Amino acid sequence: MVSQAAFHAKVPWICYSFSMHSALVRYHEIALKRGNRAYFVEHLKKNLSTALRGMGLKEIRNASSRLLLNFNQDVAPDEVAERLGRVFGIANFSLVERTENDMAVLGARVVEALQGQSFDSFRVETRRVDKRFPLTSNDVNRELGALVQAHSGARVDLTRPELTVSVEILPSSAFLSLERVPGPGGLPVGASGRLVSLISGGIDSPVSSYRMMQRGCRLIFVHFHSSPFLDRSSQEKAKALVDMLTRYQFVSRLYLVPFGEIQRRIVAAVLRPLRVVIYRRMMLRIASTIALKERARALVTGESLAQVASQTLPNIAVIEEAARLPVLRPLIGMDKQEIIDQAMNIGTFETSVLPDQDCCQLFVPKHPAVKATLRRAREAEAALDLEELASLGADHVEVERFHYPEPKEDRGLHVA
Repeated sequence: MVSQAAFHAKVPWICYSFSMHSALVRYHEIALKRGNRAYFVEHLKKNLSTALRGMGLKEIRNASSRLLLNFNQDVAPDEVAERLGRVFGIANFSLVERTENDMAVLGARVVEALQGQSFDSFRVETRRVDKRFPLTSNDVNRELGALVQAHSGARVDLTRPELTVSVEILPSSAFLSLERVPGPGGLPVGASGRLVSLISGGIDSPVSSYRMMQRGCRLIFVHFHSSPFLDRSSQEKAKALVDMLTRYQFVSRLYLVPFGEIQRRIVAAVLRPLRVVIYRRMMLRIASTIALKERARALVTGESLAQVASQTLPNIAVIEEAARLPVLRPLIGMDKQEIIDQAMNIGTFETSVLPDQDCCQLFVPKHPAVKATLRRAREAEAALDLEELASLGADHVEVERFHYPEPKEDRGLHVA
């Protein structure tokens, strides 16, 4: 879909001359689900009601591959755009005025809406969902276009207009808007199941988490830290990143796992080249335990093939063998610049590049193995009490909880 930059900056809304109490949300991928569409739509409705909590959302209604959101008060366009722009499953959305299915009324409302507007070019886009309406979409475009041109003197530009007047004619009403805002696309969070994401303080893991949320997954986060051997900066960074990502899934849990003592014991028993591989195998064991407790179906990592020594194909295969669940790697074929670009788009890059002391910096050899074998890894682990080490991490976690927006129910919300 389009860049997420609009989600983190003010959307340049048209200054409407009428009150806005409704929004039309359009979905695309969900519409392709056929027999399962209702399941995905219900998840989208639930997420919309959560995202707009505290904004006076009165009801959500089905409207022919769209959802009509009605508010019990005039809404702030910028804040609506900020929140809806993070709801996965939305192709695009508009703040709209609801009016009658009558050309005379619709024309009058278009002219009124344009009062005080200044633009040199425009186009009219009509979608006639109600085929009983006597005019075709092109007929409506021509009639309203002639009105707009007579009122403004602007020229018609069908390719790159300064202003687009959008009209949607549904069975019960017509809807008018002067702005269509792109959404993040994908599938509604929660529709595809639950995953555990291993999140560091770096650039990659927040992007991999975002990409799985976009595919409809709800994530529980796990961060491994080396306190008390290192300071708490990596933990604070992980919290900041999870707080940002929570704006896309609304509720998150972050497990903070102490890993320093585990690393110290591995250093005492394992030769230098294999230590990183053994560290990561222990991380997957502990993350698997947390995932099973959380009823998650898979783990997610930010690995990209051959990006660093631990992410060579032989090492990835050896490390994954220790997991008790499938390991998903949404970044596996991306290069570093592609990952950086997406981190900048979703707003996590600036936090990810802040200096910190994470567990990857502790007890790491200068020349780690790049072609580990399962036989050598198991031989190295024979000197360790793996069950005790796993318990050392899993039994001493701290759990942080995140919410967005802050829990506050809207009374009287109706979902139809």
